[in-house]
Amino acid sequence: MLTGKQKRFLRSEAHHLKPIFQVGKEGVNDNMIKQIGEALEKREILKVSILQNCMEDKDIVAEQLSEGTESEIVQIIGNNIVLYKESTEHKHLQLP
Repeated sequence: MLTGKQKRFLRSEAHHLKPIFQVGKEGVNDNMIKQIGEALEKREILKVSILQNCMEDKDIVAEQLSEGTESEIVQIIGNNIVLYKESTEHKHLQLP
């Protein structure tokens, strides 16, 4: 579980990132979870944007992604979800 201080740090790190995944009408699927998991291993932190046509509630989508990739939800802001997972091989971020 992330502390408030760690979440603040991660939010500032994620601020300039562009979403690299989009959740659309289909919602979350296994392939998407696999790809996001691989991207998290390389980047540790990323944004996922939820398109207007997504039927699922953004909190549910965030929960599904977080559980599927075993990552932490840093923030849900507007239609973007920020996810964080500590990388085993590509460690960039040093949490406070």
